[in-house]
Amino acid sequence: MTEESLSAAEPTFIQKLAAEVIGTFILVFLGCGSVVAVFAGVTHAGLRNSPWRLEVAAVGLAFGIAVVIGAYTFGRISGGHFNPAVTLGVASAGRISWKDAGAYIGAQFVGAVIGAIVLFLIALSSGYNSWNDGGLGSNGWGDGAGTGLIGAILVELVLTFIFVFVILGVTDKRAGTNATAAPLAIGLALAAIHFVGIPLTGTSVNPARSFGPALFSGTDALVDLPVFLIVPAVGGALAGFVYPLLFNKDGSEIVGAGLAFGGDSMAPAQGYQSWDSQNAAPATHAAPAPAASTPAAPAAPAADPTAPAAPDTSDRTIVSGGASTGGAGGQQAWQQPAQTTEGDLPVYEQDGWRWDYAKQEWVPIEQ
Repeated sequence: MTEESLSAAEPTFIQKLAAEVIGTFILVFLGCGSVVAVFAGVTHAGLRNSPWRLEVAAVGLAFGIAVVIGAYTFGRISGGHFNPAVTLGVASAGRISWKDAGAYIGAQFVGAVIGAIVLFLIALSSGYNSWNDGGLGSNGWGDGAGTGLIGAILVELVLTFIFVFVILGVTDKRAGTNATAAPLAIGLALAAIHFVGIPLTGTSVNPARSFGPALFSGTDALVDLPVFLIVPAVGGALAGFVYPLLFNKDGSEIVGAGLAFGGDSMAPAQGYQSWDSQNAAPATHAAPAPAASTPAAPAAPAADPTAPAAPDTSDRTIVSGGASTGGAGGQQAWQQPAQTTEGDLPVYEQDGWRWDYAKQEWVPIEQ
């Protein structure tokens, strides 16, 4: 494989981080942008306190479609996480190293902040001040939200667990036939999760998505922010722990990554085959032949000139009869020797002669 083809097949780590930055930017800009569009529209129409109706579906679909776009675009490069909770879940399941996971999470926060800055500038140019007029798609609990602190914790924990669990399932190598539809399933799952979570907390399930917009959404959003940084991270890591614990690893795990479960309870069943080799014959593992002790190379005997040359013991193989298998000049090729009962030395036989270790010469085989 040439260097060019290798570069095309294997993205660099910088390219992976760039994909996470851009993908998270798209998620925040489109998802939170739909919230800004709704709030800006009702504010300008004098309906600031109007209840959410179709707006919930619009925002939920915006987030879901943004994830589908990002996953199809960048999935081959970075895996398409765009979410620290997803990265923690994947790392807990052992599919990415913890060192790489830290870099991914940093890239995701960068992308979220850039998306929020761009969105904030666009909102300001449209006469919408997110700091005072309803936020930039930030999350919250308590006054002005649909649930209190305990409710927010439970909602975000359960919804994030479901989301990451779905991701681990549809990206499982054993479900390879569904690989092309995985981004669509992930996007639909995120949309459905938003339908439930928007009236309650605004739906985070993504610490980076919550962090960027909160910086431009007023003090209440900043006060509530820790819940949406910590709880989704816990939910994602919990899903990464539970999925392989229940359904075993899928074979894509990295040595040293994931969480320690103890024993071999996480190991795939013996003889497990990947999804694309279900009809393949199981591999057979031949037991290695025992190494024969190597005698010192015997000197050629000075006796009968018709006796064959001294055997080459570097091969440690003999022939005990049969046709030639490719030796030079039509001579018989050496094969694996039988073992004697005395000393476990190989027995060399050729053309009616046997090598005598005691006499260090060839002797005729007795009929």
